[in-house]
Amino acid sequence: MSTPEFSRVIDLRSITDKPVALAATAPECAALARRFDLVAVHRLEATVTLVRDKDTVRADGRIHAEIVQACAISAEDLAVAIDEPLSLRFVPPVTGYKPDEEIEIDERMCDEIEFTGGRFDLGEAVAQSLALAIDPFLTGPQADAARAAAGLADPAATGPFAALAALKPKK
Repeated sequence: MSTPEFSRVIDLRSITDKPVALAATAPECAALARRFDLVAVHRLEATVTLVRDKDTVRADGRIHAEIVQACAISAEDLAVAIDEPLSLRFVPPVTGYKPDEEIEIDERMCDEIEFTGGRFDLGEAVAQSLALAIDPFLTGPQADAARAAAGLADPAATGPFAALAALKPKK
């Protein structure tokens, strides 16, 4: 397994009350841009407070990023500022269930990241949270012109509500 582009490994024994500040270097930003298919990542920072409860760690903070991504329609470069809350739990692996056994996942488990060996990668968790904050269908001011140039109709005129409106009796 290769090392993630933005790796910041935290040892459980090193956790204190002081918030952890993370900042990606220029090479890390470039690698993250390639990984997430972005034009550029100019900045990725996070400030995270870690609270340990036995073998579980709660991580709360904020992610700040400045990225450039392509418009989903026109491919023009769009500058995007991301300011997102971060709330994760790092937990030891779940034991006691069989691989074929069905398990129920509640909403708290969706933000849980398993780790082993008394260490977890906070940087990779921040990078994955950045990926979730990116709008995959972002459109810019040139999107409508690009649709028209490609001969694509306005989505409102061809969508499901347009089909329903066409069924409405004319007065």
